Amino acid sequence: MRRLIVFFATAAYAGFVPVIPGTAGSLVGLVVAWAVFGRLCQVSWQIAVLAFAVVFAPACWIAGRAEEIFGKPDSPHIVIDEVFGMVATMFLNPIDAVHLFVGFALFRLFDITKPFPAGLIERRIRGGPGVMLDDLAAAIYANIALRILARLV
Repeated sequence: MRRLIVFFATAAYAGFVPVIPGTAGSLVGLVVAWAVFGRLCQVSWQIAVLAFAVVFAPACWIAGRAEEIFGKPDSPHIVIDEVFGMVATMFLNPIDAVHLFVGFALFRLFDITKPFPAGLIERRIRGGPGVMLDDLAAAIYANIALRILARLV
């Protein structure tokens, strides 16, 4: 079970990339958004939301168990939150090269800077939910910013 938790928490070991594990995890999330979630949204956005929610809950548990395994709160090796963050960033946005690139850049910006309430969530909520929810907040900002930029261009 420990190996499965580490595999998923690190996004197939992307979290072990030196120096930029969060960026590596976000790249995995970009692929998931493009290959799976974008296609699911084309079928039904309601089913996509349901699928996200159903998988988000176990991801919180995985992130919490991974904190215990790595012996550190929100270890940099845990990047499952970046995967979900990228998927949420791209939700109902076009899945083409330009939008994926801009969405990736926006998500990384908001994930690193942690604007309110992401920073507050990161400081106040412990365990797996805290690991996951601050990135979800950053992804919501990135999603909205991507929508605004798409309308301006």
